[in-house]
Amino acid sequence: MESTMLPHPPSVFKLAGHPVRWNLLMRLARSDERVQDLVEQLKLPQNLVSYHLRQLWDGHLVHERRSSADERTVYYSLDFEQFQTQFLLAGKTLHPAMIDCPSEGGRSPDRVAPPLRVLFLCTHNSARSQMAEVLLRHLSHGAIEAYSSGSDPAPRVHPLAIAAMEAIGLNMHEQYPKHFERYRGQHFNAIVTVCDRMREICPTFPDDPERIHWSFPDPTEEVGSEAGQYAAFERMGLQLTSRLRLLMTMLNREHSETSF
Repeated sequence: MESTMLPHPPSVFKLAGHPVRWNLLMRLARSDERVQDLVEQLKLPQNLVSYHLRQLWDGHLVHERRSSADERTVYYSLDFEQFQTQFLLAGKTLHPAMIDCPSEGGRSPDRVAPPLRVLFLCTHNSARSQMAEVLLRHLSHGAIEAYSSGSDPAPRVHPLAIAAMEAIGLNMHEQYPKHFERYRGQHFNAIVTVCDRMREICPTFPDDPERIHWSFPDPTEEVGSEAGQYAAFERMGLQLTSRLRLLMTMLNREHSETSF
């Protein structure tokens, strides 16, 4: 009998299938992390964590970015779009129906059991956190209460942040920077730091809500032409929108599981 060459499974399965790499992906799906954070969370040697992170980076499943608070530190984040693309292509290879599965009967995955409250933090509360607040309120149609503040509030919201949001129909003219002390005694379902410096000094809140970090570059530090500076705010809006959609899915699912 003539032998046939068996196809290799898609690389995404090999990458994600290792227990250490799977646990790293699980952590990075919720928050951007440093190597030392992952070592502490997983209780594994640093060289082992670094090795598997490099495997995921080589496979284009994670990003790395130097911290704006300390350039010796690198933050790792899951490349959601790349992982989803590779995963769906792998499923289609197995069977075309795998990428068109029927939804759960009669249950809406977007059902929200209010109230859900999220606080975004950055240093100056003038751009990234303000944009995240307005975008989450818009994307959730007001079902999720969104707030933002900072450790050293600027005098005003950055004009280019306002312009970038206006371009997609969102009004930020009534927004203003606030200090995080205003919210210290309040309950939140998640605290999201969008600034590396803010992550280092993130305050505590009642009930110890989940802390999530998104290591974004500061668009206010973009140099060059006005058009180039504005483009940095546009990119920030797109990156925030992608992260916020995933955050909404996670919070809604977890909240519904504990409320019904």
